[in-house]
Amino acid sequence: MDGVPCLRVSQCHAQKFRMCLQSKGALDLSLCLLRDSDGAVLLPILPYCLSQLDLKSLRGAAAASDGPCKIVWSQSPLQSKRERGRTGSGHKLEEILRELLQSHGIRWSEELRRDLPRSFQRHGDLVLLGDNCFSLSLWKKMDLQLWSDVAEGVGAKRLAKMSRISNDEFRSPMVTMLLGEHSWVKHVDNGISYEFDVTKCMFSAGNITEKLRVAGFVCSGETVVDLYAGIGYFTLPYLVHAGARHVHACEWNPYAVEALQKNLVANGVSDQCTVHQGDNRQLQLCDVADRVNLGLIPSSEDGWPVACQLLKRTTGGILHIHQNVDSLLPNTAAILPDTDDVNQRAAGKAVDRDVWQAWADDTANCISSLLKDITDAPWITNIQHIEHVKSYAPHVHHIVLDLECRPS
Repeated sequence: MDGVPCLRVSQCHAQKFRMCLQSKGALDLSLCLLRDSDGAVLLPILPYCLSQLDLKSLRGAAAASDGPCKIVWSQSPLQSKRERGRTGSGHKLEEILRELLQSHGIRWSEELRRDLPRSFQRHGDLVLLGDNCFSLSLWKKMDLQLWSDVAEGVGAKRLAKMSRISNDEFRSPMVTMLLGEHSWVKHVDNGISYEFDVTKCMFSAGNITEKLRVAGFVCSGETVVDLYAGIGYFTLPYLVHAGARHVHACEWNPYAVEALQKNLVANGVSDQCTVHQGDNRQLQLCDVADRVNLGLIPSSEDGWPVACQLLKRTTGGILHIHQNVDSLLPNTAAILPDTDDVNQRAAGKAVDRDVWQAWADDTANCISSLLKDITDAPWITNIQHIEHVKSYAPHVHHIVLDLECRPS
């Protein structure tokens, strides 16, 4: 995940929110606060604490129920503070490994330090390392002792390492267990329990903002279809928090389906969900949905005809369409060349928003045409909202279009 997770709050409430985050051990004290272009303050959050944050209780603790409070991923550089002593987990890991190498007659070096993990994912007692660490050949001499020491240094009982994402149809993770007897983990987001096998399924922490937004929907009495359910990223918030009457969850990865079914039972909502395993383009459903979630990136376009087929003919409904939108246009590199960095970033954001709007307009027109072809009747589409979820690179953004579709 590119960028730094931050809590975006108003300037007048920033100090209270900062104290609340620090008391919960969630504030990243190694980074400075950042002021956004509109005056809001971004408070850096430790990535592994994201899933434990409850925005409603945070607002209450900060006595700021009327103030903005939103998790965002900042692409702007957050200046590091001066080193605050050698008590952090990174320093603890370095000290442990220094001693291990010394016992093997190997001197510590800057090259070895650069080969340590800079970040990792934590899932309960398992830590998942990235591909950019422990690549030097000398680590292989340490064997099992190395991974035991690394686990101690990062506060874990089990270790795994991801090398890359495979090119199979399921985009399966290439994960190797380094320490531990099994690879199933439990992750809790916003009071929802997700269990999955880290060697078979991916968990996208960057989707936390969208999961929180879905949890805030009012779906009482609604039938929802989640066309790309995975392990239940959005299916579960619709059921547990948004109050959907029933969710049809579609997923073609058998390992994800196994995890999804376990998670439905674990969260007590299995009776309210029907799981459809296989290609959703072959789904034998129509005219049933008040709401369809199309949570596939880089594009969910293959699912648009299916989503249109699913909407209720008499009342229509809402489509939540995910897409990676590239707004790096030929003329954006020269935006306001004589302005400072702040104005340059603001101009870049304006270009991004314009491109998002253009994509949303085109999508609304396309969906309207699809609905007319499917039903032989005119439909009206209305752009309710465009949500920015996260950024993968400058000007490449994961956005969600909330599109209301009603028969004319």
